[in-house]
Amino acid sequence: MVTFYLVRHAHAKWTPDDARPLSEQGFENAKQVANVLQNFPIRAIYSSPERRAFQTIFPLAEQIGIQIEIEANLRERKLGDEVFEDFLGAVEATWRNPSFAHPGGEASVDAQNRGLTIVERLQVKHPNEAVVLSTHGNLMSLILQAFDPSVDFSFWNSLTMPDIYALSISQTGVGRYYRLWM
Repeated sequence: MVTFYLVRHAHAKWTPDDARPLSEQGFENAKQVANVLQNFPIRAIYSSPERRAFQTIFPLAEQIGIQIEIEANLRERKLGDEVFEDFLGAVEATWRNPSFAHPGGEASVDAQNRGLTIVERLQVKHPNEAVVLSTHGNLMSLILQAFDPSVDFSFWNSLTMPDIYALSISQTGVGRYYRLWM
């Protein structure tokens, strides 16, 4: 059995630039993420290339002495080319129809397949180990939805920044998850 600790990045002040750093509160929460995860038998840490995801998991990597590996496909799902006036409505539309994508965006089904490809590859690379994936709310929710179809827009909308879910996947592909974040 492989256990993935899926970490949604901590708070960052929103800008259109994906390289935005964590906010002051985000840096404080990143330390709390490290405190939650430091006693688990983690063997590898992978992060989205976006700075906010990397910075969220950096204190843990320092505490347990594991180098963070950048995984490009842990990036956030691109919603579209425009800045959406009704952001929540734009996200909800992609959850209602998993094949729908706003112009220039990535459909939920495509993002989910991207996330599951990473999970499957890392299951083979890290059999019977614990692995951290530092990512974004949409991708984390879409990965969990593959194991529990009840994960939906409301679930995504209830996530906090940061958030942590443990996902254990058996050798037969059955996945069970639970929330670790307060």
